[in-house]
Amino acid sequence: MAQCINEQNLSHLNDLLRELRSREPALARDLEREVEALAERRAFGLNFERHVPEAVELPGRKVRKGDKVRILPTRGQASTKADEKLWRVIAIDRSEATATVKPLLTKSPVSRETTYEELTTRTATLVDLVVVAEFRDPIYPGLLSTGKVERGDDRPYHVVINAENFHALQTLLFTHRGNVDCIYIDPPYNTGAKDWKYNNDYIEADDLYRHSKWLAMMERRLLLAKELLNPDDSVLIVTIDEKEYLRLGLLLEQTYPEASIQMVTSVIAPSGQPRGNQMSRVEEYLYIVYIGAAKAGTERAELQPEIADRTSAPVSWENLIRRGTDARRVDRENQFYPFFLEPQTGRIVKIGDALLPASAPKESVECPTGLEVVWPIRSDGSEGRWRISAPAARELLRRGLVRAGRRNRHSGQRAMNYVLQSDLARLDSGEIRIAGHADDGSAMLVRAIGEKRFGGVPKTVWSKESHNAGNYGTALLRSFIPGRAFPFPKSLYAVEDTLQLFVGSKKTATVVDFFSGSGTTAHAVMRLNKQDGGHRRSISITNNEVAAAEQKALREKGLRPGDPEWERRGIFEYITKPRIQAAITGKTPDGQAITGEYKFTDEFPMSDGFEENAEFFALTYEAPLRVASNREFAKIAPLLWIRAGSRGRRIDDISAGWDVVDFYGVLANLDHTHDFLEAVAANNAIAIAYIVTDEERLFESVAQELPSHVEVVRLYESYLSNFEIESGRGSL
Repeated sequence: MAQCINEQNLSHLNDLLRELRSREPALARDLEREVEALAERRAFGLNFERHVPEAVELPGRKVRKGDKVRILPTRGQASTKADEKLWRVIAIDRSEATATVKPLLTKSPVSRETTYEELTTRTATLVDLVVVAEFRDPIYPGLLSTGKVERGDDRPYHVVINAENFHALQTLLFTHRGNVDCIYIDPPYNTGAKDWKYNNDYIEADDLYRHSKWLAMMERRLLLAKELLNPDDSVLIVTIDEKEYLRLGLLLEQTYPEASIQMVTSVIAPSGQPRGNQMSRVEEYLYIVYIGAAKAGTERAELQPEIADRTSAPVSWENLIRRGTDARRVDRENQFYPFFLEPQTGRIVKIGDALLPASAPKESVECPTGLEVVWPIRSDGSEGRWRISAPAARELLRRGLVRAGRRNRHSGQRAMNYVLQSDLARLDSGEIRIAGHADDGSAMLVRAIGEKRFGGVPKTVWSKESHNAGNYGTALLRSFIPGRAFPFPKSLYAVEDTLQLFVGSKKTATVVDFFSGSGTTAHAVMRLNKQDGGHRRSISITNNEVAAAEQKALREKGLRPGDPEWERRGIFEYITKPRIQAAITGKTPDGQAITGEYKFTDEFPMSDGFEENAEFFALTYEAPLRVASNREFAKIAPLLWIRAGSRGRRIDDISAGWDVVDFYGVLANLDHTHDFLEAVAANNAIAIAYIVTDEERLFESVAQELPSHVEVVRLYESYLSNFEIESGRGSL
């Protein structure tokens, strides 16, 4: 069949299928699935096989009746994979530690269903079974705390999750849907060098479907990321190299058609990375997806290559009084206000408010004793206006960028001068510097002639020494976790600069990284918080995959995924978690003070650490009936706390029937409704109230009694429906 089906053909096919449905319903369903898959292919743009289903093994998850499982190879065998066949657990004998399993077989490569194959059942020991979650299956996640570090008093917690990132993103849709300010990801670059897995297999360079599998993996996650991002103002940042940048660009265009997208070239290896007989590569790329009103800031505008400044123009101080047309007081009444200054030094002491209405005489404003008042009086003696408002003038005064000028010897009127808007941008970018301050408090501005300068708006080519991934990624990581290696970590300062552009002005921003690897994004967010006192929080997600090179040795020792010694060598436990702990505490995993200092924007000893909090979690997979009957509250509790802002005390136990903490509350027993409502009303900071009830009427009655600013969430209906709705996404 052709790849693309036009509407006329599709209509005819639907008529034929409708007729077939009455005679051969099973065959009709199979054909409908095939037609649907073909119809989803695009006539133009990016076409690729979506490789349904994608699945993930869950070592360590307790086997339950009804689970899909694989049978692991015998311990000590060289094989790195379980039997590829999927089985359904139909019975468990706990006394014998065995399970009876029945094979499963997918009917069609594009089928949305997995059905039983009529084959003989078999018995397997429980320890040889590993649970498998296919991405079309509903999951009901929880979080289990595996440690925390607390040095930030009342600051929010950074959250670090050990999980398959597709399932973790589904989990965040319950806690953060539409509320994330920035997603920064550094996905696998699909080099063919065993840098990522699909269906528990490493993708090799000779895999004919390597690009298609990578695109399928990325599309599923980018669709979930889209729902996490704030549709009014947020940004998605994706780094990539030359192997997939073309396909990624098309995928982003198709996934985010309403957004504007830029690609940045960033030099990360100035000495060059070998590419065989090709030219050495020095750069990688960043795709910036602007959602809603998102824009790049100018705080780190010096990201672009340095350019020699060839201009010798002086810094201009312009007369503050408006000239020419539209220059009278009556033209802009709110720009007629007084300056009060010391007569001898000319220092501006105070800026008054606009004198309104326009008929009010300026003599009605009393000048403080010992000061001189300056109004915007035109050369003909009439009342004029200043070029900016009083609040804008006060901001310039705070920065030393407005000053008193010379007194006119004929009229006796003083001029007032200010720095032009164009030079303000150059001052912010570093092209103009403040060399000191004059006696009147005004800034002494200099333009660095012949030196290096930077433009005021970030450009799409970045070249900075601090972005060198070798020096400030690999080498810096060794300072925090000596003796431990992670392939190609990002420069801490490169990630910091990138985030500064987009969340520098958002001091409470939420930043998500679902390919967090060594934890650089969380580290960079903490750096930004220290620089401006922000309360930004990061959510980092990574699995606990053991490096391919280490797996063989561990298997030869008889170890398998899920064994404690195996899990200790995984990315989350061996790299991400200890790196973030070390960054906060200032100590390596063995308790030694970290040597060296942070460089560039904010220099201080790494051993100082950060006044931040972080908690580490493992994603769990819960049974929906146990959740609905309130028997797994301890696993759901962290999700409720994270949704409420991951701040303050967490409610981990509701045996008393209710509890209210700093920013949220939980009512589990409606007999305590009165006490709960009183506690919520007494705390204006409460943002969310969770009500546990199966009765819609009772839920509504409690919700109506709560303050209007409190979001009311029904448990466990809201939780369960979230994941049942999301379960179909893995089969896209």
